[in-house]
Parts: sequence; structure tokens; C-alpha cells
Amino acid sequence: MHIDIFSDTICPWCFIGKQRIERALQSRPQDMLTITWRAYQLNPDMPAEGMERGLYLKRKFGGAENAAMIYGRIRKVGEEEQIGFEFDKIERTPNTLASHRLIRYAAERGHQDDIVQALFEAYFREGRDIGDHGVLSEIAEAAGLNGQAVGRFLKSSDLTSDLASEDNAARHIGIQGVPCFIFNGRHVISGAQPAEAFIQLFDVIRAEEELAQSKNA
Repeated sequence: MHIDIFSDTICPWCFIGKQRIERALQSRPQDMLTITWRAYQLNPDMPAEGMERGLYLKRKFGGAENAAMIYGRIRKVGEEEQIGFEFDKIERTPNTLASHRLIRYAAERGHQDDIVQALFEAYFREGRDIGDHGVLSEIAEAAGLNGQAVGRFLKSSDLTSDLASEDNAARHIGIQGVPCFIFNGRHVISGAQPAEAFIQLFDVIRAEEELAQSKNA
């Protein structure tokens, strides 16, 4: 089974979705599983340097009060998944392109999941600016990558056009929000659905495979 996961590194529901699909996979392991985390920017027009958090909340939600109501619900769901969201620690909302580039860089070196988890943890639990190249290099080094090599990579334009194209392609096929999980290129689960929803789809895919095998026997 192959799973493409379109997500953004500042999307709290993506963090929740990661926890839920991992729980589903622990309950129902899949043979020869591969996962690719794919880029989707919730704020594609975000300035490269990011934006002060208060200004972002005002533009996105109409102000801190409305944001508090929305994040209150997310915090409650997060607690059910053992995620302690610390939204109040976030001082800047970053442009996430560099973090997506880091994920792809890490994937090519066998550290994709480590980096995805570390980015979510850094942003949502520590309030770190994951648009800052220095912060990203520190996160990468803690996850087992060479921090200096990552710093050099981030200063380059490597993978920038690839990930921009990936984001555009996602919108072209109709993805309007994340997380979005695509299984074997044809089955889609949109949103941070409960683990049970993933388990049910695993069973559907397995039944399809068994039917195909019986027809070819």
C-alpha cells in the first residue's frame, strides 16, 4: 500500500490526522507500506518572512477572540490524541515552503517521518518559527540529519519549483483543504477522520486486492 498525505506543517488538523492514521496502522498493519508527505500551503501568499501572529489571526479569523474559539475545539480534540497544543506560544505564523522542502530533503535520506513529527512538535508544542532556516537546521540535526548540510540546502532553491508544482497539482485535482490522504492513487479520505475510518478503508482495499487476485488465478 502507498499513501500520499497532502498536509501543511502549520495545520493542527494535519497533526491530529497523523496521530490517527498511525493509530489505525498500529491496529491494522499494512504489508509493504510506503508513505509520501506532500506539500500543500494553507497560506500560499504568506510573505517569505512570515507574519506576526496577532495580525495573522486578525486577517484569518477576524481576531484573537474568534481564533480562541476555534483553537479551543482543536485543543480538546488534540487532548484525545495525546497532543498538547500550545497555541499561545506561537509568536509568528511562518511561510511553510522551507519546511516542506525540508520534509522532502529528509525523505530522500530516510528521515521523512522523523522530520514531519519534529516540525509539528516544534510549532504546536514549542511555538518555534518553522519558517526560519536556523530553526529548521536545528530541528533537522536533532532528528539525525546534518544541520550544516540542511542549512546549505535551505539557502539554495533546490526542490522549490517541484513543491510549488505539487501544491498546484493538488488544487487542480480538487484538494481544497488538508489533511488529505490518497491510498494507492485512488481511494481518498479527506480531513482528520477517526482511526476507525482508516481501518475500514484498509479492509476495503484488502478485499479489492483479494478479488483481483482471484480473478487472475
